[in-house]
Amino acid sequence: MKKVHRSLPGWTYTSEAFFELEKTELILKNWQLVCHISNIPKAGDYFTFEIFNERVFVIRGEDKNVRAFHNFCSHRGTKLIDETSGTCNRKITCPYHAWGYDFNGNLIKVPYEDQFIDFNKNDHKLKSVEMEIFQGFIFVKLIESDVPSVNSQFAPYLDEIEQYKLNEMKPLGRITMRPRNVNWKQIADNYVDALHIPVAHPGLSGLVGKSYGVEVSPNNGYIHKMWGDGKNSREKNLSNKLYDKYLPYMNHLPKNKQRYWVYYRLWPNLAFDIYPEQMDFMQFIPIDAKTTMIREIAYALPDDRRETKAAQYLNWRINRQVNNEDTKLINLVQEGMNTNYFKSGPLASSEVCLIDSANKIREAIPLSSNETEPKEL
Repeated sequence: MKKVHRSLPGWTYTSEAFFELEKTELILKNWQLVCHISNIPKAGDYFTFEIFNERVFVIRGEDKNVRAFHNFCSHRGTKLIDETSGTCNRKITCPYHAWGYDFNGNLIKVPYEDQFIDFNKNDHKLKSVEMEIFQGFIFVKLIESDVPSVNSQFAPYLDEIEQYKLNEMKPLGRITMRPRNVNWKQIADNYVDALHIPVAHPGLSGLVGKSYGVEVSPNNGYIHKMWGDGKNSREKNLSNKLYDKYLPYMNHLPKNKQRYWVYYRLWPNLAFDIYPEQMDFMQFIPIDAKTTMIREIAYALPDDRRETKAAQYLNWRINRQVNNEDTKLINLVQEGMNTNYFKSGPLASSEVCLIDSANKIREAIPLSSNETEPKEL
């Protein structure tokens, strides 16, 4: 008998108690993206990241190495850096009592130090955060876990990804935050849902034709991959036509990647959208059970060609339309689940990423297998 696949029950998308379990078991135990190395090019450059009550910053040292620390002072717990990004001049200085730290996290200055009894500055360094740099992107993990490195998770796709030279890219703008009044899983689920594309996204569907595909990576499903080839474009959409017209040949890519769009979802809440002329990441930051912030920024290799700039703009137009369509859809799904009468629904055998996502959550939080919210929550 063939196995019947089902989605998660609706209560897991609305319950604040379940959301509290997700914080630890799904989010903080997995890798979270802070920024790209190009966002902090010089000694003293920093970038901050916040999720739930955790605050982190990464900073480039005088030795050119990047380090990650919890964003609080060892004295009274004051938040050290309150800006998204910037540069520290010679040292990191606490705004409360002016304790100073070097870029390696060492405490180097304490006003009124002689008033502290048996005080040793070496005992009060900044607290380090586990960090990994993958293809130029800086990741942190806030709770110790057996989750493999980002590099290991992407292992089946490294040869493909390395063609794009992500580590050499530069930011095209600043981090933007887009609020959505839905559970974070709605956005993550929608990202890997292929069956809705020909129904809800005529522009995107017209661009990639029938070439759109999805798969779960062979190494225990750490990565969900989606892809489509723009050379199959059949829609008379102006942005599509102009994108195809102006996108120039990218010398660093092989012929079969010149119109190829590929998407990777790193479990559980990160998306890499990679195109010939640029890439972006979208991070689904959970706020509460029914609120999510989409954190995103685009990057590209240095390229002054006007055709490339035009293609990047047209890419933005195409994807803004897709995002608008998706926003309406995920709101409708959330509204349906808010009724408390939706349990779980059947999943088609081709919905491999949705099946894998649901199974991962059931494994991490077994209570999610219950059709109704358990009273013990």
